Amino acid sequence: MTILLVFAGGGVGSVLRYLTDRWVQARHGLNLPLGTLLVNLAGCLILGVVAGGMAHAGWSPRLQSLLGDGLCGGLTTFSAFSVEVVTLARDRLPMRAVGYTLVSVAAGIGLAALGWAVT
Repeated sequence: MTILLVFAGGGVGSVLRYLTDRWVQARHGLNLPLGTLLVNLAGCLILGVVAGGMAHAGWSPRLQSLLGDGLCGGLTTFSAFSVEVVTLARDRLPMRAVGYTLVSVAAGIGLAALGWAVT
């Protein structure tokens, strides 16, 4: 049963990541990976909420499997983030690469802490 929950959540998360990235890229002509940033930050918040709910509210391990391992695992992508930082650096945009890295890490940690705190 757990594998099916992770599978279902991961499928939904992957599709949401793809659709979010396409939607953001269609609306912004910036040379910044805003779609990946958005889903990574949203995933940090969601995973923080799930972790807080597990720790303090006794949420079901099945919810952890569906939303934490599955949805957040499919939604967020460290591999895409890493390639995009390298691409920005390769395109001679080092300040954007550094800024994107700092915002992703700092905001991601902050949103995970916020998600944990609100639950």
